[in-house]
Parts: sequence; structure tokens; C-alpha cells
Amino acid sequence: MNLSVRQMRTFLQVARIGNFTRAAETAHMTQAGLSTLIREMERQMDVRLFDRTTRMVALTAAGRRLLPVVERVVAELDDITAQLGAEGQASRQTLRIAATPLVSSNLLPEVFGRFRETHPGVKLRLFDADLRDVQSMVEAGEADMGLGFFFKTAPGIERLPVASFQLMRVVAARLQDGGGQKRSGTADVPWSSLRSEDLIGLPPSNPIQKLIELQLARIGRGDQDRPVFNFFETLISMVEAGFGCAVMPTFALTACKRHRVDTALLVKPKVALDFYRIKRRGVAESESMLAFTETLAKALPELSS
Repeated sequence: MNLSVRQMRTFLQVARIGNFTRAAETAHMTQAGLSTLIREMERQMDVRLFDRTTRMVALTAAGRRLLPVVERVVAELDDITAQLGAEGQASRQTLRIAATPLVSSNLLPEVFGRFRETHPGVKLRLFDADLRDVQSMVEAGEADMGLGFFFKTAPGIERLPVASFQLMRVVAARLQDGGGQKRSGTADVPWSSLRSEDLIGLPPSNPIQKLIELQLARIGRGDQDRPVFNFFETLISMVEAGFGCAVMPTFALTACKRHRVDTALLVKPKVALDFYRIKRRGVAESESMLAFTETLAKALPELSS
């Protein structure tokens, strides 16, 4: 036996109204179609559910026993359908984003602000984590998208470049004769300017640092034993305190502006890194995800210049 929801709803309509013609009108179907559903239901259960006369339709004893069961099943189905619908609507209006700490603290507040102005009905949730955890959260479905420098493709993950950042030199700000800060701005300097600098950096295993080391090797400074720190924010603070010079992408420029440091774009050669948005492969992009990606792509170049 395999009763359909349509059969059960039709049974309830007839039981409540007591007339095939009016029940068919209420259910927006023909009387013949309604009668066919009831007959098929009775055939499947091998029992007569209604006594039919020319004037009325009444439940049989079997029908009366079945009625509360069908009412409960249909009511529970309606309740869970309504709940799931509400939850689905809420999930479509919530965008979960995972990003590395510097991106989360220095770039996304501005991006979030712009997005909320145009999409006030979308709730944004931010998870700040290191790059590996960002990817893991996307793979596990705990985040709708991840942001960062993902140099390698991964099974089940789609990468979309949304911005490009150039590598820059960060040094402690020079002092004027009167003791005030003299800011150098973002003038271009060659990689060769790093030959005599005390360098600090990220751990050697960091993919950005690996790219930096390739360029430092060209000036005889690659893979040297130097102080390392896990986060860009720490690097910037250590540069400000006079512990050395650092190389990092211009996506850290917003953070640098809050410290007493000078920045300069590194040239000869210019080295750019693609910044990616990742999501699970095969998961359809919601309207809010598409809109946020567009806002992100427009905002990031402004925040890195």
C-alpha cells in the first residue's frame, strides 16, 4: 500500500464536506477525478471508506477509524513543510563568509557596510580563521564562501579570482628632524632595495611567503634564517617597532595605514597575487552570494590603493 498525499487530502475533503460534488469544487478538480482518487484509495486499502447515497456521503466504520490518522499525518506534513520553507528562506537570506584574520578585520568591514546599504535584508555571518580552516569550512558546508589567496585548486572547490594585489615593501616610518613622522607613501622601489634590509616574514610554509622567497632569491636573499610571525598584523607591528622590513601584498595596506610604517610597491619585477573567492563545487550561487561577490570585486581595488 502506498497512499499519496493527494489521496489523503481528497479523503479529508470528502469526509469534512460530505458531498463529492462540493468536495471536488473545493479541491479544484472534476468530480470524476475525485471519485477516481477515492476508489483507488479504497482499492489499495481493500476496504470501503464511504457509504454513498444520492443525497450524501458518510464515512464507514473503517473510514471513521482512518480519519484521525490521516488528519494527524497531513497536519504534521503541513507543519514540517512550513518550518522547512521558513528555514530555507532564512538560509537564503543569510550569507556565511570565512576569511583570514587580516581580511576579516581590515577589508571586510568596509565591504560589509557597502553590501548592507544595498541588501539590508541579507544577514552576513563572518568566520575568521587561517587559510586552511577557511577552505575546510567551505568544504564542510559550514561557510557559503571563503576568501583568501588560494594558490592551488582543490577537489570539490571552485575558485573565482575577485581581485589582484601587488607585493609591497613595509618599513618603519622615517622621522623628520623635528621628531614628526615622515610618510613615504607608496612610491615604487625595486626588489634590489631589500638587499641591505633586515627582513622578517611569514613562516616558510606559507604560500605567500614561498612566492616572496622566489623573488628574494633573485637578489641573493632567499630562504634565509630570519624572524617569522604567523599573521600580517603581527608583522606590521614588528616592523613599526623597528624589528625589520617585511614584504606583503597590498591587501594589507589598510592595516598599514593605522601604523607608523612606510609602504612602497615593489617593482623590477612587479609581482601580483590573485585573491580568490571559493565555494563548494556544484552548489548553486544564491542571489545574495552573487551580489556580495560583485560588491567585493568593486571594493577591493579601492581598499588596496
